[in-house]
Amino acid sequence: MFFMREVGAIRLIVALLLGMVVSVVPVGSASIDYQDLLNLSNANEDARINAQDLAFLLVTHNFDATPRGDHVEVRINGSIYMATPNAGKAGLADIVLA
Repeated sequence: MFFMREVGAIRLIVALLLGMVVSVVPVGSASIDYQDLLNLSNANEDARINAQDLAFLLVTHNFDATPRGDHVEVRINGSIYMATPNAGKAGLADIVLA
């Protein structure tokens, strides 16, 4: 009898923890927009970042990003933006509509 209550308590704890984790994890279908791209770029600075590093950072933040030579193509809602690492200037990249 005691064992059954213990198993039930463990299941309850696991269910609660799983619920907390699921509520914190961002949903893959969440819409990313241009403002999100600007916010990420403006909130960070790295004078040594190159296009490959920038593309990696963007992909890890759920952007559709591909390095293309000295810049990164970012696809958002059917539009393509060109993000070019800006070395010593504020933010990570200069971003323009391609």
